[in-house]
Amino acid sequence: MQIFWFIPLHGDGRYLGTSDGARAVDYDYMKQIAGAADRLGYNGVLLPTGRSCEDAWVAASSLIPATSRLKYLVAIRPGMMAPATAARMASTFDRLSGGRLLINIVTGGDPEELAGDGLFLNHKERYELTDEFLHLWRKYASGEKVSHKGKYLRAEGGQLLYPPLQSPYPPLYFGGSSDEAKDIAAEHVDVYLTWGEPPADVAAKLGEVRELAAAKGRKVKFGIRLHVIVRETNEQAWQAAEELIRHVDDHTIAEAQKVFARYDSVGQQRMARLHNGQRDSLEISPNLWAGVGLVRGGAGTALVGDAATVAERIREYEALGIETFILSGYPHLEEAYRTAELLFPLLPVEPQSEPLKAAIKASGEIVANDLLPDAVAAKS
Repeated sequence: MQIFWFIPLHGDGRYLGTSDGARAVDYDYMKQIAGAADRLGYNGVLLPTGRSCEDAWVAASSLIPATSRLKYLVAIRPGMMAPATAARMASTFDRLSGGRLLINIVTGGDPEELAGDGLFLNHKERYELTDEFLHLWRKYASGEKVSHKGKYLRAEGGQLLYPPLQSPYPPLYFGGSSDEAKDIAAEHVDVYLTWGEPPADVAAKLGEVRELAAAKGRKVKFGIRLHVIVRETNEQAWQAAEELIRHVDDHTIAEAQKVFARYDSVGQQRMARLHNGQRDSLEISPNLWAGVGLVRGGAGTALVGDAATVAERIREYEALGIETFILSGYPHLEEAYRTAELLFPLLPVEPQSEPLKAAIKASGEIVANDLLPDAVAAKS
C-alpha cells in the first residue's frame, strides 16, 4: 500500500469556506509539509494544479532539496504545453530529483478557467487532444525520434536528448469518470485515480477500466484521492468534521455549487450528486463524509472516524484493487502528523525512514531532570 499526502498550493487553514483560521501557503510552509511527509514515511505528495494554485512544477522543483525520499506527483496539462516541452521538464525533474517524479495527467474540467488559459476545446475535443498528446509524450520520454501530423499536434524530427532516470519514463497517473477518460486510462497510464465515492461505485468504475485495459493487453494499477479526519475516538472525529464546516452557510454552499455547475467534468458532477448541495445527510456511506465537497471542487469526500475504523474503510478500498491512497486533511501540516501516527501502525505500509532517525526513539517531553515518561511510569 502506498500512502501519499497533499501539499496545498492554494491556501490552508482550520476551516472551510472562511478566512477565519486561514494561513498563507508560502515556501517555508510548503517546505514544512514536504519535510514532515518525508520524515513521517509518506511515499509521495500530490501538488494540485489550476489558476487558483501556485505553479506545481516550480513549487515541486523548489522542494527537491528539502526532502530525501519523497516522490512528487506533478501535473502535466495537455493543451497548456507542448509534448516535447513537457517531456523535457519531466526528464530534468526526474534526473535532478534522483528519480522521484510521478506525473499526473490533468485534462481539466472547468471551461471558463480553460478559456482564460487559452484553451477553447469542448469536453470531447480535450480528451482527443489528451490522447494524441500522450501518444507523443510517451515517444519523446522513451527516447524515440518523433514526427507527427495529427488533428491537434504536429512535430518534425523531435527528440529528448537527456532521458529520465526512471525507465521508460516516470509513472503516469490519471483520473476521469467519463467514457473518454476511461479509454485514455486503459490505453496510456500506469495508475488510474478515482475520487472517494461509496465502495460499490468505485468498484464499478475500476471494473470498467480494468476490462478496457485488458482488451488492449494492458494492466492498470489504481489509486484513490480522499481527505481524512481521523481521531482517537469516533466522537472526536465527527466533531472535527462538523467543526471543519462550522463557518459554511447556505449562501456559501449555493455560490460554490453554482461555480461547480459550469464544469463539464463527469467526476465533478458525480461529486455534486453525493450531497446535492445539502448538508443534512452528508454521511453517504459508512464513515464516508461529503462535507468537503459542499465548498471545494475536485475531491470532496473524507473518511471520518477513529483510527481502527478509518483503517478498516481503507482496507475495503484496498480489497477493490486500490494500491495508492492520496490523503489530505486540514490543516495539512498538523494532519500529516496525526494521520501517520494514528493510521500507519494499522495499515500494510512500510514507512520510508533513515537508519539514524529510526534509532532515535520517540520519548515525549522530559518531565523532570533525567526522567523520561516511561521511567516516571515505572516508579509510580
